[in-house]
Amino acid sequence: MISNLAAITGIGSVSPYGPLAGLIPPCLLEPESLTAWTTAGPRRAFLVKPFRPASVVPGLKTRRLDRLSAWALVASSLAIQDAGIDLSQLDRSRVAVVFGTGYGCAELTEAFFQSAAANGWRGTDPSPFPEGLANAPASHVALWHSLRGPNITVGSTGFAGETALIQAASLLRHRQADLAIVLAGDTLTRTVYEWYEAAGRLSPACYNSEPLPEGGGFVPSEGVAALVLEPAGRREARAYAQFSSVRWAAGGGVAGGCAADAIRQMLDGSVPSLTICAGNGAPCAPSSVTALAREVGGPSTAIVPAQAVAAGLIDAGGLLHLILALSSRPRKGPALLLGTSGDGGFAAVLLELP
Repeated sequence: MISNLAAITGIGSVSPYGPLAGLIPPCLLEPESLTAWTTAGPRRAFLVKPFRPASVVPGLKTRRLDRLSAWALVASSLAIQDAGIDLSQLDRSRVAVVFGTGYGCAELTEAFFQSAAANGWRGTDPSPFPEGLANAPASHVALWHSLRGPNITVGSTGFAGETALIQAASLLRHRQADLAIVLAGDTLTRTVYEWYEAAGRLSPACYNSEPLPEGGGFVPSEGVAALVLEPAGRREARAYAQFSSVRWAAGGGVAGGCAADAIRQMLDGSVPSLTICAGNGAPCAPSSVTALAREVGGPSTAIVPAQAVAAGLIDAGGLLHLILALSSRPRKGPALLLGTSGDGGFAAVLLELP
């Protein structure tokens, strides 16, 4: 358990809602038809609409970058803007960047291997390779903002976003950084979509224009969410939420006990007024995370359900889930952000909502 963590003072995102600083205005989104590649029939997903990054962040050059890196640059800039921070007034060697992702820069990785398949290794175009590395987005964020603090990329099945958040908070608590920019996201590519389809994980809503069902698979999504974390009370600034404690366990749960017991121990007898469920590729209602939330808090636990657009970011949707939950104006007091990996792993972050 880690206590007395940080405050969230800035939010930025590039998602199917568009590039935005601050909270995302509540609205319902329906999946869009895929047109970027040929499909056997109608296929739908939650997609980021094309935009010029330089129109959002003046001077930004992204022509050679994977979309994930470009979105990370935009989202981080919007989060810093929303926090009201002037980086020139900070010691940039004390500003960390932590990025969580499920697939990394899949678009350029896919292009590199497709080139190898078509032309053989000797004829492969090498230019996409460096930008296909999973840590490229975090590196570009640090370079663009001239940040020289810890730079970490994490991948964690089911809850990469929550893991990045916990990692960043730990850096602040242990005084390895004075401020952290936390990001999480993925892009949707043809290979990723076809893998979901072959694995039988897609919702029926992917194949027709029917309304999203309550269960039975998910609709893939894409995007990047960013948060600014800083020690609570470091300066006079609005805080969207403040950390109280966190608990995390990899697949297999907690040795000698179960996830619910470990989370109750973290809560130390208190019960959160609501739980924000990260869907991790499934609607909140039938998912394992809801069962865990009920086990921890009892049948009267108030739950902010996972929205489909965030649930489609299977591994990296935790930050977008949190932003959408905060956008819905939840009640004040303690709130539990809860994600599960489906194989016994979990991430639990106890927040205090102002």
